[in-house]
Amino acid sequence: MMSVNNLVSYLIGWNELVLKWLDQDAKGKDIEFPEVGYKWNELGALAQKFYEDYSEYSFEENRNKFAAVKDQLVSEISKRTDEELYGSPWHGKWTKGRMIQFNSSSPYENAKGRVRKWLKSNAG
Repeated sequence: MMSVNNLVSYLIGWNELVLKWLDQDAKGKDIEFPEVGYKWNELGALAQKFYEDYSEYSFEENRNKFAAVKDQLVSEISKRTDEELYGSPWHGKWTKGRMIQFNSSSPYENAKGRVRKWLKSNAG
């Protein structure tokens, strides 16, 4: 069972990871997707890392951190052209825009579904 604080930690972790990719890309550095020491089939372990990374913070602190990192990601995306985001592959067959979407807004949708499910099961 995932706590709400873990859920927010998960979203912070993914947002910060995408920002790291964008920063490395802007500096012309190679990016180790999804994260150094993790493969795409190890995302559960990566989620556990995110929970641990932010476990010392209160829900309120993590909520504020999430809002700030989300705003930073939106700002970074806004600086890029459609051509840069969708004009050519960035990781395998995926464009930069799709990789950002897969690893930011898709986890948001997942989180929203978990919260709705929890609310529905506790609404009585």
